[in-house]
Amino acid sequence: MKVEQKGQTVILKDTQGDLDSFLVKLSDQYKTFQKSNIIVDIRMYKTLSIKAIESFLPLSKTHKKAKKSFVLVTSESDFNAVSDKLAVVRSVQEAHDIIEMEEIERDLGF
Repeated sequence: MKVEQKGQTVILKDTQGDLDSFLVKLSDQYKTFQKSNIIVDIRMYKTLSIKAIESFLPLSKTHKKAKKSFVLVTSESDFNAVSDKLAVVRSVQEAHDIIEMEEIERDLGF
C-alpha cells in the first residue's frame, strides 16, 4: 500500500493488485489514518463490480461519523449504480474537490 500525505488528507493506493487484501489491510491500519481525510485510489482495477466498490461502504460510514471525508477514486463507469452514501469519483483532483466542499459544509455546520 502506497501512502501519500497532503495536508489534512491521506491518499492510499493499492500496490499489490488484490482488492480484498487491500481492504483488509486498510481496515487493519485504519487507526493510523482516522484523523485525516482519506482518498482511496483504486484506478488500477479497470473492471470492478458495484459490489466490490461498495465493500468500502462500512469503512466510509465509520470515517464520516468521525466528521472526516472518505472518497474512492476509480475508473468504473457506472457511478449511478453505486450507493449515494459512498463518494466515488474518476480522478484524484475530483476527490480533493469533494473533500474541500465537505470541509466547507462541516465548517458551516451541515
